[in-house]
Amino acid sequence: MLIFNSRSKAYKSIISAIATKEQCKLRIVVPRDCKCSRAVLAVQKEGENEELVCYDMFWAGMCGDSYEYWELHFSADTSGLYFYHFELDSPWGRSYIKNSGNGIGDFCLDGDEFCQVVYDRDFTTPDFLKGGIMYQIFPDRFFCSGKRKQNVPEKRIMRKWGEEPFWKDEQMNGVWNNDYFGGDLKGIEQKLDYIASLGVNCIYLNPIFEAHSNHRYDTADYERIDSLLGTEDDLKSLCKAAKEKYGISIILDGVFSHTGCDSRYFNMYGTYDTVGAYNSKESPYFDWYKFIDYPNDYHSWWGIKLLPEIIEENESYREYICGKNGIIRKWLKCGISGWRLDVADELPDVFLDDLRKAVKDENKDAIIIGEVWEDATTKFAYGERRRYLLGDQLDSVMNYPFADAILNFVKLGNGNYFINSIMSIIENYPPQVLNVLMNHIGTHDTERAITRLAGADANGQDRQWQHDNNVLSDCDYLKGVSMMKMASLIQFTLPGVPSIYYGDEIGMQGMRDPFNRACMDWENPNVELLKWYTRLGEIRRGCKAFENGSFTPVYADNGTVAYRRDCCENSVLVAVNNSNEEVGVYVGDEWDVSYNHFEYRSNNGIITLPPYRYTLLSK
Repeated sequence: MLIFNSRSKAYKSIISAIATKEQCKLRIVVPRDCKCSRAVLAVQKEGENEELVCYDMFWAGMCGDSYEYWELHFSADTSGLYFYHFELDSPWGRSYIKNSGNGIGDFCLDGDEFCQVVYDRDFTTPDFLKGGIMYQIFPDRFFCSGKRKQNVPEKRIMRKWGEEPFWKDEQMNGVWNNDYFGGDLKGIEQKLDYIASLGVNCIYLNPIFEAHSNHRYDTADYERIDSLLGTEDDLKSLCKAAKEKYGISIILDGVFSHTGCDSRYFNMYGTYDTVGAYNSKESPYFDWYKFIDYPNDYHSWWGIKLLPEIIEENESYREYICGKNGIIRKWLKCGISGWRLDVADELPDVFLDDLRKAVKDENKDAIIIGEVWEDATTKFAYGERRRYLLGDQLDSVMNYPFADAILNFVKLGNGNYFINSIMSIIENYPPQVLNVLMNHIGTHDTERAITRLAGADANGQDRQWQHDNNVLSDCDYLKGVSMMKMASLIQFTLPGVPSIYYGDEIGMQGMRDPFNRACMDWENPNVELLKWYTRLGEIRRGCKAFENGSFTPVYADNGTVAYRRDCCENSVLVAVNNSNEEVGVYVGDEWDVSYNHFEYRSNNGIITLPPYRYTLLSK
């Protein structure tokens, strides 16, 4: 008998963050032998210098002959992080119940505090993404419409579609990321029918503003679309066609922590007719940057001199980006449905606060997704605890903890670690955030998913090694396809919104940048995998539980996991056997009458799965 489990509704009525003034029932199960005379919940809100606040619990009856219940309802008036434990009085003195790991409470003085996240009760997230599917596109490499472009800089190196991206110093002549393949906005519009066939309802585009690299994270002009990608009218046309014909929303990548040194704001090379910060201390942009020894020594993003850092607290910069006539509103007026914020954990609170106000004032249904690689509710950065998901900043984040949990489970087969990783996020995030989490398993910043699953480990390896190991053997590729099916099934059925990195659905391979940014292989798709992704999209559209259904672990042991998603209209059960032995998973005879989307069903409450097989039941 566990004393307390913060991840079980037998002990805690709400397994997630709670809203301000929302009542959460807490219960501990105490051995009668303790002769407990008093039990209290001891709480400390982070950031307040008060002593622990103790709330008396009430005796709530017997649990069998040997245990007893002590309970109370907890609520909080203000948002934030509340750390807590339990204390018991007995004839032998005071005992402490703390977190011994994975939410399990036990008698210990040196255990961790439990954590309850409290968010503002008025916090809502956009509905359009819930139950949907995202599709991430690196614009230069997706599809070229053939439309003639105007005012393309002469220095750009145009490549033949499908060639390997440049990766050697000598290939780039000292100018990195200057090779282009000509993908454009019109090309994306021409492929909307294909994207819609996957069940996608939201496209996330890597940066599209004028910049002097193929990745465009070195913004040169926030007010212009890069000429190689098209025009402002092309973006408007894409947004209109996507929304009206296919119900697909477009979100853009916002890179606001730094600009390019070759930009209208910094203007190191004199490319622009503006007076940049590098050109004069009288520049209107001078105060945006962090100069150490003017003009050549300045703070830059991760020490990369091509990317001078912005002082986001600067009032002029915040007005330019977030003001009534600012960049955020300008592009929302063109028809986009939100922003993904690059390195959101490097943006200060005052900037994020202003940005949210700008987005929601312009379109309350637009979404804000931050790039945060860790748990976004407990993230500590730049000397302070961040408040991304408490109601006044982000709507969602890129869900790297889920990605790591999925890929590690499929590759290594540790079911208990997988469930604990998932539950650690679920118990901390607001439910409305869980429903719109960006659940990827690969992006432009990581290896392709199939490569990470079936290939060699790229950690610590240079580009030469990655190039030499960039293509899987035939045997490893076939294994990778099977692993991708398992990984994507889990990805598509966890709380949140699955995000497909362009080409993963057709089995594209690739180590890290630039190998993971190759041209979309339209001529040689893996048809088996493409059909699989299409089927997963159909299943998501047919199951309401994926919109906002609760998540409950059913089974976890070694390489096997099972979990369910439940809402008032629909219940779904997923079982995965990632081991080399047949496994029988008891799920209850209620599932005997369910619909099986794949081969294996429940008989007498048991699902029997052969090695490396899975099923999905719905009722």
